[in-house]
Amino acid sequence: MFTGIIRELGTVTRNERRNGVVRLTVQAPKTAAKIAPLESIAVNGVCLSAVRVERGAMAFEVIPETLRLTALAGLRPGARVHVEPSLTLLDRIGGQLLLGHIDGVGRLIRRTPRSGELALEIQIAPTLRRFLVPKGPIAVDGVSLTMGERLGRSSFTVHLIPETMRQTTLGDRPVGSTVNLELDYLTKLIWQFTRSRPAR
Repeated sequence: MFTGIIRELGTVTRNERRNGVVRLTVQAPKTAAKIAPLESIAVNGVCLSAVRVERGAMAFEVIPETLRLTALAGLRPGARVHVEPSLTLLDRIGGQLLLGHIDGVGRLIRRTPRSGELALEIQIAPTLRRFLVPKGPIAVDGVSLTMGERLGRSSFTVHLIPETMRQTTLGDRPVGSTVNLELDYLTKLIWQFTRSRPAR
């Protein structure tokens, strides 16, 4: 489980396909120094198991199902990624509770610089749009954010403060970029519950 508070910006050093599985290696010294093999790490919001940890780097094996549902396949050596180790029972929850199970990918369709902030409009699939709530939480590439009060028919907007732009890569993303999205789990549970109730 994660919070969406990014602890380190890592750098992809390798992205190699072997026997249908992608071996993704990320250099992230601060995180690597604190974990052991097989621990869960969120890489751009995707929960992955570190199969090898050495010399400040972590290696992950990414199966086709994960590649299909996320934007990890597009990462190339040199790319910066958001890294967050999993929670312990003693950690503070400063963002939102996240599982690292990506619901789908979105596409950045508009960047709007404003006084003291950057607004990003992200296109989302109709199957996911129904779960969005104005001012509700959402994780974009593993970053815990709050949606704006106005939702589009197939999009939502998040507003980045300067510190978020300094601590993450979201402020550097060009229009057309794909991002991993994890929606609020509580909203999905309520939606499922109301759909499963028998009609009266």
